Amino acid sequence: MDLSVVVPLFNERACLVPLHQELDGVLGTLGRTYEILFVDDGSTDGSDRVLRDLKAADQHIRVIRLARNSGQTAALACGLKRASGEVIVALDADGENDPRDIPRLLAKLDQGYDLVSGWREHRWQSAKFTRRFPSQAANSLISYTTGVQLHDYGCTLKAYRRAIAQQMMLYGEMHRFVPAIAAELGAQIAEVPVNFRPRRAGVSKYGIGRVVRTFLDLITVVFLSSYATRPIQVFGSIGLLLGGVGVLWTTTLVFEKMALGHALANRPALLLAVLLVVVGVQFISLGLLGEMIARTYHESQNKPIYTIKEEF
Repeated sequence: MDLSVVVPLFNERACLVPLHQELDGVLGTLGRTYEILFVDDGSTDGSDRVLRDLKAADQHIRVIRLARNSGQTAALACGLKRASGEVIVALDADGENDPRDIPRLLAKLDQGYDLVSGWREHRWQSAKFTRRFPSQAANSLISYTTGVQLHDYGCTLKAYRRAIAQQMMLYGEMHRFVPAIAAELGAQIAEVPVNFRPRRAGVSKYGIGRVVRTFLDLITVVFLSSYATRPIQVFGSIGLLLGGVGVLWTTTLVFEKMALGHALANRPALLLAVLLVVVGVQFISLGLLGEMIARTYHESQNKPIYTIKEEF
């Protein structure tokens, strides 16, 4: 199979038929063998019945239904793992992603990249202060934190080489950080502008709760990509900082008591200084335990701490 198009969905019944029509019109002109893989993430609105009808009418369609609603990351991960194509394109089912952009992503991928991400350049033009600027700020933060510079981390429309797509392990809300995870595997990443369209029907699944979970997953991604095999450098640094401040503060207080005769019994500063020392020791101990766990994890599974891209 040359190409797999993965479509994660949850309660998008009204969008499926027009999306399939658009995909069929675009993919039929590419001159590649292809499949359309719908991953139904536990829909309850009758999306499964629509998918059965589409499957009966089009031999290019495959459908995977998850047992329960597990989230967009799980649905995307399932699609990437079960896709048959040498190239995999993922896009949302709500109609916001334009299938006519797929040839543009494939052309960029053919230039030697491993992952090409869509950039919804003109998104939220009419809501600059409430949606566009916060989105730009979030993407700038993610780009700075992960070191992978992209304008639009939230765009599902991406093209992957199979080797990269099937190496990635996705959890939580980490579908937003796919480029950063792929970069950790040595992927060459590019970004191309794509169209943005309002969703055809239904309501957005995003809310403030997902913002919080995304921020927490960002911390996880940064830690796993930078310090998973050396946790002592994170926790040890924090421990040395807190412990060092505590030791200096305690030394100062003891000097005031011994040399200047200042009383310490009624000063909470001494308790705080000692607490900093204790917390510092705990952070260092946590870092050492993390080192032991990391070593056990890699050695017990014979899991390498590196990824080989090519071998001659």
